[in-house]
Order: sequence, then structure tokens, then C-alpha cells
Amino acid sequence: MRFLGLACGAALLIGAAPVEPPVVRVRLDTSAGPITLAIDYRHAPKTAVNFLQYVDDGRLDGTSFYRASRKAGHPDLGFVQGGIGTDARRKLDMLPLEPTNQTGLRHVSGAISMARYANPASGSANFSLLVGPSPNLDAKPGSPGYAVFGHVLSGMDVVKRMLAMPTAPGGDEEMKGQMLVHPIKIVHAVRLDGTPKPTGRPKVWLMFKGL
Repeated sequence: MRFLGLACGAALLIGAAPVEPPVVRVRLDTSAGPITLAIDYRHAPKTAVNFLQYVDDGRLDGTSFYRASRKAGHPDLGFVQGGIGTDARRKLDMLPLEPTNQTGLRHVSGAISMARYANPASGSANFSLLVGPSPNLDAKPGSPGYAVFGHVLSGMDVVKRMLAMPTAPGGDEEMKGQMLVHPIKIVHAVRLDGTPKPTGRPKVWLMFKGL
């Protein structure tokens, strides 16, 4: 890298990677309608970078929203979950938790939150969109919670429709009774701001397409 001196005494770094905007919009074109997300790079940079890698690589294209979790007694509240599911062919490196007590973000209505397993360092590209607040998902003493990394800008009507869709009685553990009978396809995910940064890693799922 080299620096180019400017008349004002500042310096421009030549050859440096483009800096992400503080908020990066991502549009999800789904079979139920479009959803636009605001990915909060400023407050949750690690989780934002991880999500944008999946977007820029096309790893979310052809995946789905597969879960609708409705609150007992309040079926119009809860969250929908989507992403790569258990498709290891699309998975990048596991993501360490970026908790809400570090980012200052909260599980408010419209928030997008990274799903994970019991291990806090097990995030990938499965995420939830909240309808109504869920403060129980925030970090608190004795529980690391989950990682909020943005919010829904438009398309909450689509999210609410998905939450109301029929679910099957099956499913494992906390997902029991929450799996959508007809998953909603994520046809295409594309960033609307900043510069795409594909990882360059093999797109294994495409090698088996149609098999």
C-alpha cells in the first residue's frame, strides 16, 4: 500500500479495501414478496460482515424462510427464521456471538437477529426477523443472548404474513410445531449499498445443482 498526500495535509490510502457504509441495505426477493433490511455495520460489524459475505457470494439465493415461532396467546407476535438451514455446502466459518450488551442493539420489533446453537460461537447464515419485541433474547447475566445486527426497513407486511402461515406439528426440541408447511423461498439476496466483497470460496452447492 502507499499513501497519496493531499494539499490539506490529509492522506488517502491507495489500494485499501473500500470501507462499508455505517448501514448497508440488503433486499431479499422472496416468493412472498420483497423485504429490505438495514444491516448495521457500525454497531455490529462482525455479524454484519458475516451476513454480507453470504449475500455477496449468492449463498442465500435459493434458500428459504422455514420457521414461524408464534408467542403463546399472541399468535400475531414472534419471529420468522430463514437462511441456509443445515446446508453445510453453503456454510462459511462459524461466527462468534456479538452480544447486545456490546453492540447496544436490542431485540425490538423489526430487528434481524443471528440464529445459533447452544455454543455462542456457532452463528452462520440463519437469521430471525422479529414481529414485536423479544427482550428475553437480549444478553443478560447468565445468558449471552443473541446478536441483533440490523432491522427491517420495508416489507414487514411480508414478515407478518409469513408468521401467520400454517406450521407442521413436527420439528425438534424448541422448533417443534414451528416449521412452515410451505417454506418461503429466498429467490435472491442483493446488497443495495457499498461494494460487494465475494469471498472467492468454492460454491459447492452449485456443483450439485440439479442432481
